[in-house]
Amino acid sequence: MRRRSILQWVLVALAPLGAGTVVAQTAAQAAAMPPDALVRNLSTDVLDSIRRDKALQAGDFAKLQQMVDEKILPHVNFEKMTRLAVGRGWRDATAEQRQALTREFRTLLVRTYSGALAQVRDHQVRLLPFRPASADDVIVRTQIVASRGEPIQLDYRLEKTEAGWKIYDVNVLGVWLVENYKNQFASQINQGGIDGLIKHLTELNRGAEAKKA
Repeated sequence: MRRRSILQWVLVALAPLGAGTVVAQTAAQAAAMPPDALVRNLSTDVLDSIRRDKALQAGDFAKLQQMVDEKILPHVNFEKMTRLAVGRGWRDATAEQRQALTREFRTLLVRTYSGALAQVRDHQVRLLPFRPASADDVIVRTQIVASRGEPIQLDYRLEKTEAGWKIYDVNVLGVWLVENYKNQFASQINQGGIDGLIKHLTELNRGAEAKKA
């Protein structure tokens, strides 16, 4: 499987943790929901939402950003995701640098994988047997199944917090998102330090924005 084919599903993997059902629930209900139930219910709902929304299917970035802010962000720990991807360099970063890294990395993920939403057609969610190895840090394994083609492996790594379960890594077809970026970020930090990595991410986002325009 080529890198593009693997990565195009990352945003679809992130999207289920913030759509549909959770809007109708109270914060307390969402916090009390087991991680496998959260993934199952919201995955199914978000795939239905994507099929109904042609703007999302077309990769409308403004619409996509709105969905991330309102629905996905409350259920994803982007700061932890960024910290793990940056690695040892995170310890030396200032508070301002950490904010910038998290902001630019989040924007990069949304922009890079916006095309994944256009791939959703008749896909359904299949939740694999859930066997938590820890009480507060688990992996929920799923498959996205279509009428044609092989199932797409999507695994979610979540941690338990006072506000409920939060995702902080995604495995798409055997590739963990954090690990995929960790090597790239380490190379940028070695060349230009934390500021060099921030500059690199900012330039990537600006370039994607200009290309989209």
